[in-house]
Amino acid sequence: NSRTASLLSQLEKINLDSVLGESDNARYVTSRILHLVQSQEKTRKEITSKGSTGIEIILSTLEVKSYHFGGYGFVTVLHFIIIECGGRRASVLVTKGGTRILLQLLLTASKDTPPNEELMVLLHTLLAKIGPKDKKIGVKARVNGALNISLNLVKQNLQNHRLILPCLQVLRVYSTNSVNAVSLGKNGVVELMFKIIGPFSKRNTSLMKVALDTLAALLKSKTNARRAVDRGYVQVLLTIYVDWHRHDSRHRYMLIRKGVLQCIKSVTNIKLGRKAFINANGMKILYNTSQECLAVRTLDPLVNTSSLIMRKCFPKNRLPLPTIKSAFHFQLPVIPASGPVAQLYNLPPDVDDVVDESDDNDDAETETEIETEIDDDKDEHFKNDDIETDINKLKPRQELGRSKEELKMYEHFFPELSENFQEWDLVSKEPKPFAPDANLSGPIVVPTASEE
Repeated sequence: NSRTASLLSQLEKINLDSVLGESDNARYVTSRILHLVQSQEKTRKEITSKGSTGIEIILSTLEVKSYHFGGYGFVTVLHFIIIECGGRRASVLVTKGGTRILLQLLLTASKDTPPNEELMVLLHTLLAKIGPKDKKIGVKARVNGALNISLNLVKQNLQNHRLILPCLQVLRVYSTNSVNAVSLGKNGVVELMFKIIGPFSKRNTSLMKVALDTLAALLKSKTNARRAVDRGYVQVLLTIYVDWHRHDSRHRYMLIRKGVLQCIKSVTNIKLGRKAFINANGMKILYNTSQECLAVRTLDPLVNTSSLIMRKCFPKNRLPLPTIKSAFHFQLPVIPASGPVAQLYNLPPDVDDVVDESDDNDDAETETEIETEIDDDKDEHFKNDDIETDINKLKPRQELGRSKEELKMYEHFFPELSENFQEWDLVSKEPKPFAPDANLSGPIVVPTASEE
C-alpha cells in the first residue's frame, strides 16, 4: 500500500509490456524510485528487506529491457543502495543473481562507441563491491565474455583516474582466479600495471594502492611472475620500494609500501624470481630498510613481510657448515679424505651447495594452471616450509643412558616408585587393595607394630 510498492508494481507491469512507447513511463518510474531511495531510509529498507521483491524487480528490468530503457537510472538506484547504505545489501544483490545481470549489462554497454563513462563507473563500482561476496564472479566474467572489458577501458583511459580506479578494483577481484590471472597476463595486464605504479608521488595514492594490490594478485600466477622477471620488473619493484621508503618520512603511506612488498613476495615464489631478487641486491635493500623501520611499531608489517621474503630467498646449505653463511659451526670429528663431506668443506664461502629444483617442471604446471581451476587459491597464503609445526617433532626425545634392567638395582632407594601402598582394614586385620575412587573422607589408620 506504500508509494514504493505502487511504483514497483508499475515497473513490474512495464517489464511484461513489449510496447516501446512505455519507455517514457519507465523513466518516470525510475526517477521516482531513485528519488525515494535517496531521500528516505524507509524506502531503502522496504526494497531490501527480507521477503521484498524490490531488488528482483529492478534486476528483472535490467535483464529484460535494454539499458537504454531507463537502465541507467536503475543502475544508479542499485549503486546508491549498495555503496551508500552498504551492510548486507551487497549479499542480497548476489543471492538474487545480480552479478550475472550486471556483467551482461557491462558487456552490452561496452559495445557503444564511445561507452557511457558514467555508466561504466557505476557498473564497475558495483561489481567491485559485490565481487568479494560472490566466489564465482571470476568464472562468470570469463563465461560472459566480460573479462577483458575492464582491461581495455584501463588501456584506453590511463589518464582518466576516475574511470580506471573502479576498473582496477574489478581486475583485482577477477585476478583471484588463477585462470583469469593467466588470461589477463597474456593480454598485457602486468605491463599495464607497471605503467600505473611509479615513484613516490602524493597524487592519486588510492589509485597506486589498488594497482599494487591488483599486481600482487596477478603475480601469484607463475606464468605472470616469469613474465615480470623476464622484463626486469623485480629491479623496478625494489627501486620503487626504496623511493617510497626514503620519501615517506612520516609513514603516512605504509599500505603502499606494503603493497610493493607483497608484489615482491609474489614474484619470489618462483625460482627465477628469487634469483632475480638476489641479483638485484634485494637482500641488502630489504635488510637495510627493515633496520630503519624497527624503531617504529606501526611499521612492523613491513618488517615482517621483508623477513619472509629474505628467508625465502636466502641460499640454503646443508649441514655441517664451515663457512661464514651459518651462525653455527658444525665440525665433524672425522672428515674422510674424499667423498661428499670433503667436497662440501672445500667449497668457497659464496657457493650455494643446495640446488633449487622447485620450479623445474614449470612448463607442465603452466598448462595445468590454464586448463584447471581446482587450485585457484593455492597461493593465497605463503607457507614457510622451514618452520616445523608438528609438536611431536619439536619435543626432544629423552633416551635412557642405561637399560631398565641395569636400573633395577636402585629400586630400594626409591620405594615409592615400585611399592604397592595398601589401606589397612581394622575389622579383618588384613590389608585391602588401594582404590583411588574409594571414599577417603575418614581418617586413615596406620597399624602399629604390636597390632601386626
